Amino acid sequence: MASQTPEPIVSIVGLDKIYQGGFHALKSVDLEIFRGEIFALLGPNGAGKTTLIGIVCGLVRATGGTVIADGHDIARDYRAARAKIGLVPQELSTDMFETVWHTVNFSRGLFGKPRDHALVEQILRDLSLWDKRHSKIAGLSGGMKRRVLIAKALSHEPTILFLDEPTAGVDVELRRDMWDMVRRLRERGVTIILTTHYIEEAEEMADRIGVIDGGKIILIDEKHALMERLGRTRVTVGLAAPLDTLPPELADEGLALTEDGASLVLTLTGEGDGAAGAADLIKRLFAAGIDFRSVDTARSSLEEIFVGLVEKQA
Repeated sequence: MASQTPEPIVSIVGLDKIYQGGFHALKSVDLEIFRGEIFALLGPNGAGKTTLIGIVCGLVRATGGTVIADGHDIARDYRAARAKIGLVPQELSTDMFETVWHTVNFSRGLFGKPRDHALVEQILRDLSLWDKRHSKIAGLSGGMKRRVLIAKALSHEPTILFLDEPTAGVDVELRRDMWDMVRRLRERGVTIILTTHYIEEAEEMADRIGVIDGGKIILIDEKHALMERLGRTRVTVGLAAPLDTLPPELADEGLALTEDGASLVLTLTGEGDGAAGAADLIKRLFAAGIDFRSVDTARSSLEEIFVGLVEKQA
């Protein structure tokens, strides 16, 4: 059976943004985000991530191009498009002297939604905020304040949720709690788009990854395909005795002797199998009569791939 073509929920075509003063923040960006996926947008500071989110969420006016959000043009049908979108901004900006309960209910009302105390209660419980519902936001920790921002963004039941650096400044335990919450939201059909400086966040959560740099999308791919296509596996064999040169019978593309002669390093690109590569190298060492004392296999991380991509564009 043929696989079903994913349905785009956000379609961005030819998006440009030139700020007053001439700074070209976005340069003809084309991007499709599929319904129900978790999409991570990565890029260095100033790459255009926040501008892109701002335009889709109706906070920044585009210079050119079109954006369709769940069937609605964000320029021609602003109110309907905006009602489909929830935004958790990077900045902790909310009324610090209101209670959690009031501020989340008020956010729901801003979108013309009728009161639904059961829904708000469920959101607060999901975010471990129920016990804090009567607390003023000013008295909450930074992590709890960020949870309040997420609750506000979810209060009007959006189908698309933007998380701009959602776990910046929170501890590791809270970060993992938020990852679990994001997965639950996706299971309910919410499409998640996140920007993050934490590469492990994208590696842990995302279905697909887009890389933006200098206002241009330089790569979009499924996470696993990206790791396979651009990743590297490095097999390092520590030798029992240093070698002066690489023996002819071991001369092979991807195999090198370290400068001190104490180790052999085999680099496998793309879909190279580290375990199989290590096993093959060990057989060849036995055949050549070379003793070794250790074997270590390491797969490149998404962070290394990302840094390499950005450096190529520089």
